[in-house]
Amino acid sequence: MDIKARVRTFILEDLLMVALPTDLADDASLRKLSILDSTGVLELVAFLEQAFGIQVKDGELLPGNLDSVDAIVSYVREKLGFQVAEPQA
Repeated sequence: MDIKARVRTFILEDLLMVALPTDLADDASLRKLSILDSTGVLELVAFLEQAFGIQVKDGELLPGNLDSVDAIVSYVREKLGFQVAEPQA
């Protein structure tokens, strides 16, 4: 499952509806670019819950979790329990 590709596709096709994939940097603030407003947050949350089978709690609706493609991917990976493997000694 390519989380980043699915998130980018949703943002580009459902929130922007007109941009080319190269028009959106992965670390760009969706809020500052006026891509993500309050309605967009609701749409994004519904997409994340449906696409990845996660539950987004009210306390998790933070810019640190949802303000860029990179932040969203990190948040989804955390919710899914992806862990960076620890080096074994």
